[in-house]
Amino acid sequence: MSDFVRLDSVTKVYQGGITGALNDVSLSVDEGEFAVIMGPSGSGKSTLLNLVAGLDRPTSGRVAVRGVDIDKLGEAALARFRRDSIGLVFQFFYLLPNLTALENVLLPAQLKGNNAAARARELFERLGIGEVAERFPARLSGGQQQRVAIARALINEPALLLADEPTGALDTHSGEQVMELFSQLHRSGQTIIFVTHDPRLAKRYATRMLTVTDGEIVDDIHSTPSRLQEVS
Repeated sequence: MSDFVRLDSVTKVYQGGITGALNDVSLSVDEGEFAVIMGPSGSGKSTLLNLVAGLDRPTSGRVAVRGVDIDKLGEAALARFRRDSIGLVFQFFYLLPNLTALENVLLPAQLKGNNAAARARELFERLGIGEVAERFPARLSGGQQQRVAIARALINEPALLLADEPTGALDTHSGEQVMELFSQLHRSGQTIIFVTHDPRLAKRYATRMLTVTDGEIVDDIHSTPSRLQEVS
């Protein structure tokens, strides 16, 4: 299905109109794509992701996900849509320290009214962290915490997975493990939009590479991930 995510002439302005974070950006992302957004700090790439996530609203223009104009939803409806359709993974893990890893993962499902204990256990095993389910975040490595955060993002089976610099706080080995997980998810059909400042990650894993500079998309390349060539 085309136009799984669509932005039409989106502008985002902060600070009373002084600073433009995005300038008249139009973009469509198809279902099943692994799109990576690159650019230097302050270029607007995280703002773009936040608009797609419904964490921010455009100053002008349209933002649609799965055919729903999320920029027109009220706060309660937007929160429900995000809960049901979008999984979010951030650079910093935002795990609740007083909950175990399993309880952190189950929380979004509980907010939806679902008993997802079996799915949570399945995700822990799939992500290779089954042994940490009953541990508190303080007893987990950075890589383990990020995997828990990914499981939390996936617990409600979101149609769209958004990730903002999820490897930025990890060492090289843990970062590569996380990227392999995203690659596996993509191969299983997950639609992913991933923000990074690292072109090496984009070339190795993405099916599409977008470059944002000064609030505008200056490059948009469809590609075959080099990771596929390495394992072929």
